Amino acid sequence: MKNLNQLILKFDYDQNFKDQDFYVSKSNEYSFILLNSWPKWERNFVNLIGEKFSGKTHLINIFLEKYKGIKIDANLIDNQFLKKIKIYENVVIENLNNKVDENLLFTLLNIIDQDNKYLIVTSTKPIVDFTYKLKDLNSRSKNFILSIIEKPEDDLMFALILKNLSDRQIFIDKKLIDFIIKRIGRSYGKIFEFVYKIDEISLKKKKPIDFKIIKEALGE
Repeated sequence: MKNLNQLILKFDYDQNFKDQDFYVSKSNEYSFILLNSWPKWERNFVNLIGEKFSGKTHLINIFLEKYKGIKIDANLIDNQFLKKIKIYENVVIENLNNKVDENLLFTLLNIIDQDNKYLIVTSTKPIVDFTYKLKDLNSRSKNFILSIIEKPEDDLMFALILKNLSDRQIFIDKKLIDFIIKRIGRSYGKIFEFVYKIDEISLKKKKPIDFKIIKEALGE
């Protein structure tokens, strides 16, 4: 999985971030409904939680396309960005981690609160599980609505494998996808790792994907 994003980018395939391309299942239904119910939220702060490749950015792109706003990676927050958000009602902070500038983050939360804006923070673990040196920041983190994208069930795994293969102009029989689902780990990362492997093997061998290539990608 190391540097998987960089490896995938070599193949220059189109990634579609459209509402109809997002497959809603039990794993992500709550998050999908919550973001699409804006601004009817119980609080103005939402923490969208999910493992890498779970669809957080896809949901954010759908949200911003519908409701507009501004987004930034957590590590890039600076004073200039704090000035920029003044004209936006919706603010998105992606990939919250332990390296975020606590003072800037606390200031941002204050601006959101004082100006009655809306904030979505994405992360791989709940914001309340982060430990901050600023006690007030720890307190503020408890004000978020937590929306967790769970591990994918079979129908979502099928949809993700199908979509990511079709993004690469690869089409395989449904029975082969069912075979794959029974043999790969139940995680979004494993799905993307497998799709990269199967595409790479097919390209190297200059052959269409068949049962043998699938088994090789699975390490069987």
